[in-house]
Amino acid sequence: MGRRDLVEIAIDGLLVAGAALAHFLDATPVLQFVVAACAIAGLARLVGSATEQLGGRLGSAGAGAIQSALGNLPELFIALFALHDGLVTLVQAALIGSVLANSVLVLGIAFTVGGLRHGTQAFDSPRARIIATLTVLAAAILSVPSLAHAFHAPAAAHSRSLSFVCAGVLLAVFVLTLPGLLAPLPDEAEHEPPRWSLRTTAAVLALAAAAAALASDWFVSALRPAIETLHMSQSFAGLVVVAIAGNAVENVVGVQLAARNRPDFAISVIVNSSLQVALALTPALVFLSLLFATTLTLVFPVLLAISLLFAAGLGALVVYDGESTWPEGVILIGLYVVIAASFWWGA
Repeated sequence: MGRRDLVEIAIDGLLVAGAALAHFLDATPVLQFVVAACAIAGLARLVGSATEQLGGRLGSAGAGAIQSALGNLPELFIALFALHDGLVTLVQAALIGSVLANSVLVLGIAFTVGGLRHGTQAFDSPRARIIATLTVLAAAILSVPSLAHAFHAPAAAHSRSLSFVCAGVLLAVFVLTLPGLLAPLPDEAEHEPPRWSLRTTAAVLALAAAAAALASDWFVSALRPAIETLHMSQSFAGLVVVAIAGNAVENVVGVQLAARNRPDFAISVIVNSSLQVALALTPALVFLSLLFATTLTLVFPVLLAISLLFAAGLGALVVYDGESTWPEGVILIGLYVVIAASFWWGA
């Protein structure tokens, strides 16, 4: 580990310490918000550096999956804390918002940045097709309880049981398809030899993920007064603000990789995160919510379910050919902006 790496870790440590002081000393909400956001951004960059070290050992797919799992830890903790407080609407919006932020917004930004800098970027088409198919499948399964409730189908009276069935299927699909997603890409370019030892890389990733979870919690705590001041709906706060803050790791890393003309690695990091939220984190929270007084079901507001289906369909169309261009990125960003705007006043 070089001097530059140590300086970066020291700066991130100071930012996390500053966020902790602002939180526990009860500083103004704006100050808490800004310092926590800076800490999350710094940790995102640190996780990106550690992920690149993993790429030299595990390949793009394996490193991307591990990075996505660590990057989703803040969302897990935020969701558990919110469920404990009975904020089901915020949790539902944050989970769907996490899928939308990665599979639409961040992917769109990555395509735009990569396309403007390198032109048309090609990635492993079979891998992209299976990821797109899984995304559409997850969106469809997550939407079934909501649509059954909206159309007053007989299953609407059994929304809790239907949610458990859907959650079980999603977890089973995740476990069965995970080995294929972790397999090395057939024509993957060689990575630079890792500069960090495996033990150092694992330690940095673990510490950065834990610190990101704490900083994200402080960020959300500071955000609540801002929601009331700005008359922001709980749905918008979860869908946009909490989702983007919780996915800061993937946001920064994915765009950086696309800018460096490594589209396979970028897509692995970005889309793996949304897949893990849809196929693993969301169904796991459905079962974990049994531990709380408020049970999480998959009966979302109808607009959330429809937005999820729109995003999955357009995302599949964009990635199915195995190539990305900057106009496709602009299209994805445009869809996200419209969806986000529609939730400003609530769901």
